[in-house]
Amino acid sequence: MRLGVLDVGSNTVHLLVVDAHPGARPLPAHSHKAELRLAQLLEDDGAISDAGIDRLVAVIQEALQAAEDKGVEEVLPFATSAVREATNADALLARVQQETGVTLPVLTGAEEARLTFLAARRWFGWSAGKLLVLDIGGGSLEIAYGLDEDPDAAASLPLGAGRLTTGWLPGDPPDPTDVRALRRHVRAEIARHVGTFARHGTPDHAVATSKTFKQLARIAGAARSGDGLYVQRTLGRKALADWVTKLAAMPSGRRAALPGVSEGRAQQLLAGALVAEAAMDLFGVEEVEICPWALREGVILRRLDHLPTP
Repeated sequence: MRLGVLDVGSNTVHLLVVDAHPGARPLPAHSHKAELRLAQLLEDDGAISDAGIDRLVAVIQEALQAAEDKGVEEVLPFATSAVREATNADALLARVQQETGVTLPVLTGAEEARLTFLAARRWFGWSAGKLLVLDIGGGSLEIAYGLDEDPDAAASLPLGAGRLTTGWLPGDPPDPTDVRALRRHVRAEIARHVGTFARHGTPDHAVATSKTFKQLARIAGAARSGDGLYVQRTLGRKALADWVTKLAAMPSGRRAALPGVSEGRAQQLLAGALVAEAAMDLFGVEEVEICPWALREGVILRRLDHLPTP
């Protein structure tokens, strides 16, 4: 069947269309995305502005039309941290349902981490052993660890690249004092959770997903996306530390000129790099392997698991 997963994230609204059936890997057929940056449309009271809701409704309607055009049989919608934490989330969800017909489930942070872990486990297989999975989104950092398809430990921290850029790094390039303060904040937040994971033992394989990690790996020398899904891509902690220093000195315009960095995400790349470096350092990880699959694929895989086998 042809499925569509509609991801209302903190940075983008992304419709991914795949051809899938139980027991087979989902094959991407179409991608439709719009940069919305919900996390940056918050008002002082934590509500998403009326203009932001208007734009969200319009973008979802566009995505539904794209799904219809591509012959999608079922759309699997979900929202993540930006909607989850908005003070007017109930009103937003009601408007979306009324004007688009979409009932938009809001994933908890733990659900995000667990579904992303499922995608990584299916991608790397059982031979990868105990996995540590890191995922940096626009609003949150997800961490999961385990041997099976459901992780033994999972956490979601408010350390998304977009959120931190808006709240901590107003300058372009940012003030070194602000960068230092954010570095301390990020490390303190992650350090609170390291013990929960450490009691489960040392991972056999460290994995990173998300656009932020993909862009960091690319500027550090990993293969470009055009080389295909199956090319191994890694990001080393030493190379990342070198790039944190370089990114901190660059305005966003110069970052956007780096290989693999989109203009829309250039400004938040430094915050993402600080989170990535801190997570790798505090968890004792020298290198992560980039996983092409993440939350959207996890949602699709979980749905396929509940379909009857033909």
